[in-house]
Amino acid sequence: MQKQISHTTIYRRHQASLYMLWVLLIAGMIMLMLPACEHEPLAPVDPDPIDTMGMDTMDVDTMDEDTMGIPCDPDVVYFDRDLLPILKSNCAKSGCHDAITHQEDIILDNFENVMASGIVKPFDLNSSDLYEVITETDPDKRMPEPPNQKLTAEQITLISKWILQGAKDLSCDDMAGQCDTTGITYSGFVAPLLTTYCVGCHSGGAPSGNIVLNLHAGVQTVALNGRLIGAITWANGFQQMPRGSGKLSDCNIQKIKAWISNGALNN
Repeated sequence: MQKQISHTTIYRRHQASLYMLWVLLIAGMIMLMLPACEHEPLAPVDPDPIDTMGMDTMDVDTMDEDTMGIPCDPDVVYFDRDLLPILKSNCAKSGCHDAITHQEDIILDNFENVMASGIVKPFDLNSSDLYEVITETDPDKRMPEPPNQKLTAEQITLISKWILQGAKDLSCDDMAGQCDTTGITYSGFVAPLLTTYCVGCHSGGAPSGNIVLNLHAGVQTVALNGRLIGAITWANGFQQMPRGSGKLSDCNIQKIKAWISNGALNN
């Protein structure tokens, strides 16, 4: 009798399990057939997605970060790009106003030191000693001191414009947008660039390394023999130029390369 009860119980439990399985299966099918009520229907997948910036998503990963920087305003003087190279090439060098051998405790190797020196008064040329010494007609008072060359009229104009604009530490990205390397000339681009970054050391009676960069003949020589590109690209085996300053922007290097590839002409 005990054995018969045991089998009956097992059989009933088995039937109950099958019944619950069928209930769950039917309920699941009903749920799948019901429309979603809390979610919007999925949008179709775009086979060629474009990001919200208007750039193809495949291009974003390969874009040069420089193209996403702040474009340079041609009417604004930028300290690091325009002023600092002039100061480092002509003033912040050994025996003058560098960090080690500075005269009169005036150091001109970065924005903070220039402003801390007290020789620049924003918006006021007449009260700015920097402007006074670079425009001084007396050779004994002029800066840079002889036999160093006097700053060019263009450089003096740039410094005065920077002071009148408030002597601010502004910066921009030369590579923002497109770098135009067409129609690069010696007089229009190469010579002014070298005057800003290099001529302070590579000119006069004792040019550094006996390399003269304030005359086209000297520039053309180092351009065609590869020394100019090697120096400004900081290639192995070449001394990094400009000395004591940051590397030229990629755009400036590309422009010089374009000029050289066209024969490094005196155009």
